Amino acid sequence: MLAIVDYSMGNLRSVQKAFERLGFPASIVRSPEEVRRADRLILPGVGAFGDAVGALEKTGLARAVKEFIAAGRPFLGICLGLQLLMEKGYEDGEYAGLGVIGGDCVRFTVDSPPWNLKVPNMGWNAIKFRSDIPLWRGIPPESYMYFVHSYHVRPRDESWIAATADYGGEFVAAIGKDNVMATQFHPEKSQSAGQMILRNFAEL
Repeated sequence: MLAIVDYSMGNLRSVQKAFERLGFPASIVRSPEEVRRADRLILPGVGAFGDAVGALEKTGLARAVKEFIAAGRPFLGICLGLQLLMEKGYEDGEYAGLGVIGGDCVRFTVDSPPWNLKVPNMGWNAIKFRSDIPLWRGIPPESYMYFVHSYHVRPRDESWIAATADYGGEFVAAIGKDNVMATQFHPEKSQSAGQMILRNFAEL
């Protein structure tokens, strides 16, 4: 079963519809038991880090997601679903994340001199591959993906970094190691390249 975690933090239907258009039925799951029965798991999300962690902990989904990952089954995080993998997030305070990856999630500082860029980073941006992960199969180098985010992750172990992009400086656009993969961009909104990424994950 291809399962999408519902913890009341995101546009689940757009992710579900993207998989269904590719011919992969995807179930929206809301309980730890459903997570444990999944073959492949997607953790999407849009919103605040602290609220998301609170919702996952309250429902028991945090533990279920970590157990799923530890079992070696394919996992895909999208946007906030990537950020939550870190040890800490600093959105309106300091919060403990899922702790799957050592490091933190911090706000862009490019809205001050010398960059004076808008935050959130919103729009299309080219990604640069840093490591070869299954998501990149058939994806041309420097492909453009769609981003909407004010925060970005900083893994301590840079071997986790699968792709970067630039917004007033380099930031992590995707991570990947073993069964754990996640993107800061939204593949479900990234046209043909994003569709290929979702297909690559569904076919693992």
